[in-house]
Amino acid sequence: MKEATARIKINKLLEAAGWRFFADSKGPANIQLEPSVALTKSALDDLGENFEEASKGFIDFLLLNERGFPFIVLEAKSEDKNPLVGKEQARKYAKSQNCRFVILSNGNLHYFWDLERGNPYVITTFPTAGSVAGYQKSVPDPKRLIEEVVADDYVALTQRPSYASEAAWKSEAERPRFIEVNGLRFLRPYQKRAIVAIQQAVAKGSDRFLLEMATGTGKTLTSAAIIKLFLRTGNARRVLFLVDRLELEDQALKAFRKALANDYKSVIYKENRDDWRHAEIVVTTVQSLLFNNKYQRFFSPTDFDLVISDEAHRSIGGNARAVFDYFIGYKLGLTATPRDYLKKFVKEKPPTKDPREFERRLLLDTYRTFGCDDGQPTFRYSLLDGVKDGFLVNPTVVDARSEVTTQLLSDDGFVVEFKDDEGEDQKETYKQREFEKRFFSPATNQLFCKIFLENALRDPISGEIGKSIVFAVSQNHAATLAHVLNEMADRMFPGKYQSDFAIQVTSQVDGAQQHTINFTNNNLLGSANFLPAYKTSKARVCVTVGMMTTGYDCPDILNLGLFRPIFSPTDFIQIKGRGTRKHDFREQLFDETMKENVKEPKKTAFKLFDFFANCEYFEEEFDYDKVIKLPKPRTGKKGEDGGLGGSTGASYEHLGEDILSTIKVETIGYDGMRIDREFYAKFEDVVRQNAFVAASVEAGQWDRVVDYLNKEIFDKPNEYYSLEKLRKATGVDRRLTLREILEKIFGLIPRFKSKDDLLEEEFSKFVADYKPDEAESIPAMKNYFKAYAASDQIRHIIESGQLTDLATNPVFSTREFKAVPAKYRTLIPEYVKDYVSLNQFVA
Repeated sequence: MKEATARIKINKLLEAAGWRFFADSKGPANIQLEPSVALTKSALDDLGENFEEASKGFIDFLLLNERGFPFIVLEAKSEDKNPLVGKEQARKYAKSQNCRFVILSNGNLHYFWDLERGNPYVITTFPTAGSVAGYQKSVPDPKRLIEEVVADDYVALTQRPSYASEAAWKSEAERPRFIEVNGLRFLRPYQKRAIVAIQQAVAKGSDRFLLEMATGTGKTLTSAAIIKLFLRTGNARRVLFLVDRLELEDQALKAFRKALANDYKSVIYKENRDDWRHAEIVVTTVQSLLFNNKYQRFFSPTDFDLVISDEAHRSIGGNARAVFDYFIGYKLGLTATPRDYLKKFVKEKPPTKDPREFERRLLLDTYRTFGCDDGQPTFRYSLLDGVKDGFLVNPTVVDARSEVTTQLLSDDGFVVEFKDDEGEDQKETYKQREFEKRFFSPATNQLFCKIFLENALRDPISGEIGKSIVFAVSQNHAATLAHVLNEMADRMFPGKYQSDFAIQVTSQVDGAQQHTINFTNNNLLGSANFLPAYKTSKARVCVTVGMMTTGYDCPDILNLGLFRPIFSPTDFIQIKGRGTRKHDFREQLFDETMKENVKEPKKTAFKLFDFFANCEYFEEEFDYDKVIKLPKPRTGKKGEDGGLGGSTGASYEHLGEDILSTIKVETIGYDGMRIDREFYAKFEDVVRQNAFVAASVEAGQWDRVVDYLNKEIFDKPNEYYSLEKLRKATGVDRRLTLREILEKIFGLIPRFKSKDDLLEEEFSKFVADYKPDEAESIPAMKNYFKAYAASDQIRHIIESGQLTDLATNPVFSTREFKAVPAKYRTLIPEYVKDYVSLNQFVA
């Protein structure tokens, strides 16, 4: 029975990938049974459950190419056998048929093996014929890659132009590119060293690499050179560049087109828009490929030979790792702040009794993911290196504390005494984590803004407040700060601003992403407000929460404001990195005479305003040697900007005054800071005909369209549309999201997935992550995984330890539980809690 089950599964996988058992309108059959016998329906039926008991003791699927020649050997094993046991048998058969490729499968676990590249690689779907045919054209030659000489001009860039007039500045159609690319004509020495480190790693047999480079050191440009290295030497045919934010798609695309336009085509992947098959470099967000498992539906594992993950410490967490691991071939991670979950973790002496801890840490550890098991990246270039070499600048820290924040930061906290409803004396204590969550102080926000404006660095050309980013606690806090800053700017610079000095840039604001781009390009809410010949943004301060922390490139930032406490060293490093890039302010000045008279035109430092002793915390108190805590399971209410909701309990508004307690200014020298040293009928018609909805869906603005439908369409007279009614009308066995319904209406997805479809997908991700050796137990593990994820009752039984209840349970029995290896009885529930959204399975 296990043989028949495996065969059925393998047949379905082949059909799903477009392989044909029988000739049809798409072409002749391209699957044969060994030895070279075309498969007919009667032959398939005759095999029955004994497909492994043919005359030669086994049956192989031989997959043919478009010309009918042997192409791929598929070695099939029964479910109770590890597919790798057929490895040498498959190798021998492949060589006899002159095949380069092998697939090893038992219906549950599958490997793709390129005999010319090395070891079998776990895959979760079978590749298409077209994908492998394209992959075959790439004949890897590591020797060429290793010996390729990378000169300074390997990816030559045109220098930023010096605009002589305002007209020239306005007519430059591609002007933003000169800002989004760092403007180098030649590779910097350390960038060449990074490329050489990749070559040396390949020479040692590595196929995974990690570049740990400080913010502002040109990771994207270095990537362009590495991409060219792999493409030019024939070691890659197509490259996938993964980012984790929409704004970074365009930034990366422009960089690649600027550096590689003469050699290779780059595109941003958008379904039904760009023909990515005609491009060598494909840029996309991890989230785009993850949604509805687009990466499995539209791509084959062999479509990309090199996958680069930008901000690798973020893009390999949770289900995002499934995208990264789906494709075979070389893998490169880029990060300024890697996650080392194995630091100080000794497997034999773990700091917890949980036996699953080590496996979970391995899964999330950035270094191990990219082949750096010893905790050392393939190449490292720190902020300190960049400062010492003259490519980056350190901050001048302005540590300012008010009487209120001093108490919030103290061991005792801010103590509020009051009488309760019964007249009893009570005390409530607030700490810095509760600022603008439970503890509110208008006077303190006023003071923050006042200190910031009085001490901010000025633009060396126009004399106005230098371009700045302020980081707030929440979206409400951001709105408050922007309002206060605009009021103060009106008093400081009468008639110069019309509430456009500061602007809130958060996810609730329409066009927030474009605001970040305009700020970089010096035309946010206007330009040249002080000096007509000088093009700099009229808006001077962007107040954000989390939108501008990672990968945001704006070299002329002069001030950063930490108007919130920070407890993550990764967040702190990323935020601080927004200011470290160098800049020459004369580039936006069109008057040549004025250029000559600017005394200090170059950015040599930036100010970091710290109102919550963040620098002191990371300098003196944070324990860099402690074992990093694993991310908590996703529970609780989602808060603003995607964060979890704030504290519970009563809130307090401090209505008294607040005054400056201490202010200390410290210029950071070459030694840097310690943290730098350590790091989805009728309703369809209504929706389709609605111009606003259609445009919002087209633009991918899901928050706007969902909010609009809830306010303007649902629960109105005549029809009384509601989400629950729509869910019932679909007949799907789970609770669909409004976004899924809209995507089906607008043709973005072909059908609604059933509960079992989703469970199958989630389990395949689990298999890809853990690659279990117990092949014969995978069916049992799958049953357990599905039961635990989909059934509240099963979860309760497992978590409470009342396993005897399984004896009478109709969903999952005691016998099925015992068939699961002991290790996975605890590992699967932990994985489901950490990485699987259970709401999607609710009926």
